Amino acid sequence: MAGVRPVTRNDLLGLPADVAPRLLGGVLRVETAGGVVAVRLTEVEAYHGQGTGEAPDPGSHARMGRTARNATMWGEPGHLYVYLSHGIHSCVNVVSGPEGVAGGILLRAGEVIEGADAAHARRPAARSARDLARGPGRFGDAVGLRHPLHDGIDAVTGEVQAGASARLFVRSRPLAEVASGPRVGVAGVAGTAAFPWRFWIAGDPTVSAFRWGRGAREA
Repeated sequence: MAGVRPVTRNDLLGLPADVAPRLLGGVLRVETAGGVVAVRLTEVEAYHGQGTGEAPDPGSHARMGRTARNATMWGEPGHLYVYLSHGIHSCVNVVSGPEGVAGGILLRAGEVIEGADAAHARRPAARSARDLARGPGRFGDAVGLRHPLHDGIDAVTGEVQAGASARLFVRSRPLAEVASGPRVGVAGVAGTAAFPWRFWIAGDPTVSAFRWGRGAREA
């Protein structure tokens, strides 16, 4: 994978809103019994937990503090916070920020660059290659990470957890131009321009479609 290098803990010590755009163009590579799938990251979103950064983030799972569900967000940077969305889809986040400071970067979309057959087997409804990992639920399905088995898996060391290993790679040189705006489908003020914490590669066909969350336009 030319132009990328393995991520380090130090790369992820900053607050999610600062680190998130640096992940664009990087790669998440996951190996399971079903094969290897690598995805080039084209869209991400930052989320801050209680006490993280200057402004409270009402859209974060950790906005009210530490719980059993969000415990991974408070841990060592470089682990993956894998949560269940709508009781169906496993969504993948990269933990960012110092240990004890909650933060996550949702991997919203990407381009499958290795293991397309394995991704298609997991995503038979995908109409085209661009749809394999287009959206956070599809992304999690394509790479094969599952809640709760893989919550907390270490994407820095690549240590095997529940039959899977994950490695995160970042660009040797961050992208010079990155688009940003409100987060997708987040309700209230957390989904408005007050939190322009969605970052994407403009013009990339794998970026998911934007939609306002409930009450976001009016907030």
